[in-house]
Amino acid sequence: MKMHRNTIAVIDLGAIRSNFLSVMAMAQQSRSIAVIKADAYGHGMLRVAAALQNVAPAFAVATLEEALELRSAAISKPILLLQGVNNAEGLKLAAAKSLSLVVHNEDQLRLIERSNLPDTVPLWLKVDTGMHRLGFSPAQFRPALDRLGATRGNLVVCTHLACADDLASDATRKQLVEFETCMSGLDLPTSIANSAGILVWPTSHANWNRPGYLLYGASPMKNELESPDGFRAAMTLQSKIIAIAQVPAGESVGYGARWTAPKPTTVGTVAAGYADGYPRHAPNGTPTMVNGKIAPLVGNVSMDMLTIDLSEAGTVEIGDSVELWGQTVAINDVAKRSGTIGYELMTGVSSRVPRSYEQ
Repeated sequence: MKMHRNTIAVIDLGAIRSNFLSVMAMAQQSRSIAVIKADAYGHGMLRVAAALQNVAPAFAVATLEEALELRSAAISKPILLLQGVNNAEGLKLAAAKSLSLVVHNEDQLRLIERSNLPDTVPLWLKVDTGMHRLGFSPAQFRPALDRLGATRGNLVVCTHLACADDLASDATRKQLVEFETCMSGLDLPTSIANSAGILVWPTSHANWNRPGYLLYGASPMKNELESPDGFRAAMTLQSKIIAIAQVPAGESVGYGARWTAPKPTTVGTVAAGYADGYPRHAPNGTPTMVNGKIAPLVGNVSMDMLTIDLSEAGTVEIGDSVELWGQTVAINDVAKRSGTIGYELMTGVSSRVPRSYEQ
């Protein structure tokens, strides 16, 4: 189908496959679950799952609805529900669709005890080692394990790292020690590492790793802007120049007159704005790429448009392509300048932005 929007997100499925293989190469003693929640971080869950089905041993999503959508699309690999289920109807559906369930609180544990859940349903028991978001406390862990059945053949024990992206923090070491203490004397498969854990905490590599952000080619590490070695960005958000104007020195551009031209300046209007997912709070100077040259943002981002300084971009014409982030403009750079994280930008690309897929 012809793309009529000037703004599109180009998704490189080959990059996602390559990134997954790089994850596996970094943790060769582990298996890795491809985390494709939140529409595969904005990349298109069904297309990403289909692209990874021959290389990923399992997938993880946040909600039952996401898992059911995958099953309806004939995705047959194991699917882990990271938040589990919270009612009998959900539990019945999950069992019928062969979903794996995280169990992270007393209500879920009682639900399973009352349900006579078949032993064929894989369960992941979550222990809270310091994130303090989901999971049984270390003191609650062994009793919960006993109630689920420690001899169950498809039980995995998991935890989640809160500060793995920050090498200056001691929190990850403390969590790993806490987890090791919880697992003392037990011979059960485990899962600890997220994307940052895979990259820089080899002692967190367990039976199962859970890469998410890293699959899409961006660094999960605090203050690291570029893609890690061996990984490449899978999403390029791009638009087009729809107007070019000569702005005299002393004149301002955009709502609120945030930017004033210090000299006569050629300004391009780009057909993308915060309704497409570009951050409204991106400051003056945030880079975009036009014809292989940096063209910095000038003025406030509008709902459907933004403006860029074309002074150093050479010859530019209406209709020329503008990269907002992707292969040459790091999404983490745009995010940091805008006071947020790349995760938010990826998942925030709106539904009105068509996705164009490359194999």
